[in-house]
Amino acid sequence: MPAPRHHRQVASGHVDRGSAAAEMVLLTPLLMLFLFLIVAAGRLVQARLEVDSAAQQAARAASLARDPSSAAADATATAQAALASQHITCDPLSVSPDLSDFLPGGQVTVQVSCTVSLAGLTLLHLGGAETLTSTFASPIDVYRGSAP
Repeated sequence: MPAPRHHRQVASGHVDRGSAAAEMVLLTPLLMLFLFLIVAAGRLVQARLEVDSAAQQAARAASLARDPSSAAADATATAQAALASQHITCDPLSVSPDLSDFLPGGQVTVQVSCTVSLAGLTLLHLGGAETLTSTFASPIDVYRGSAP
């Protein structure tokens, strides 16, 4: 004797079969889109954190230099190296050190701007780019010597 079939009856008297599969077919693309948007937002947040870190490292490197020209070169080289080590591609990268207070007891401020492409998120087909900017200041040691 075959096993009895049990079907859920809705209020109107119709049998409710296959509705879970239909709901899943309709919801799956929306859930995937939501997941991809979360991944895109996470990648932008990570890139912003890396630009912040690059600005901090560049300001620190500039504050350790002995003269303003080497401070600017050190800041640029350090920011480029910090972003490259984290596989952040900037097009363009701008490193702007403010050396107007470059003296013992002063400070060096470095602004790093990085334009990252959103085209790398291929499944979302996002176009364009996002410019991420960070500024950081580092003090110059009061008791340090100057260049000979």
